[in-house]
Amino acid sequence: MAGEITLSDSPGKALKKWRMSFNIPQGVLCEHLEVSPSVISDYESGRRKSPGTAVVGKIVDTILSIDEANGGKYIKKFAKILYTDIDDNVIYDIFDYPSPVMLSRFAELLSCKTLCGSLSQSIFGYTIVNSLNAITQLSSNEFNRIYGWSTERALIFTDVTSGKSPMVAIRVTPFKPRCVVLQGIEPELVHPLVPKMAERDHITVLCTMTGIDEIGEILRDERW
Repeated sequence: MAGEITLSDSPGKALKKWRMSFNIPQGVLCEHLEVSPSVISDYESGRRKSPGTAVVGKIVDTILSIDEANGGKYIKKFAKILYTDIDDNVIYDIFDYPSPVMLSRFAELLSCKTLCGSLSQSIFGYTIVNSLNAITQLSSNEFNRIYGWSTERALIFTDVTSGKSPMVAIRVTPFKPRCVVLQGIEPELVHPLVPKMAERDHITVLCTMTGIDEIGEILRDERW
């Protein structure tokens, strides 16, 4: 949701679409955001400059909070659509943070080494993906579902051999993650095309030798 709004050529229209999809009146959203009624109207109409990622994240969190307070009707609806027909041998775990997490902290927890890109940015979630199964089993539309509620996340691809295949899959699909973590490979063994592709899409690429099960435990046990 946040990714679509941020990456859209018309962020205001995308914002309006999602607000209406959750059946939330402008006034109610403004009240929860504690902003004047004209703010959301101006964003949606394009009169106000497109909101940055931090503002979009806050708006999305507020929309979800409002829906949760009303029983989570629309969250359940979209979650059902999002995860339909994706086996658990493709996505091992997916999680969205209630507030941004510094990528540097995330990388430190998983004992990552930086292949390329910056650690001085934030992510809003992570997805642990079986690299081979995702590439061989998912269509391009299904592949986009691994982003959960936001593209500003870390995609952790497990058991990679060179890192090239997941980066090619990302390259040819419309959404791009903030970070890619290649699990089970040292930086010097990564295919030389990987950093080149990553830099074109401004993706930070990390490598870790931490085990898959341990990664899941670390990320779930951490109090974000």
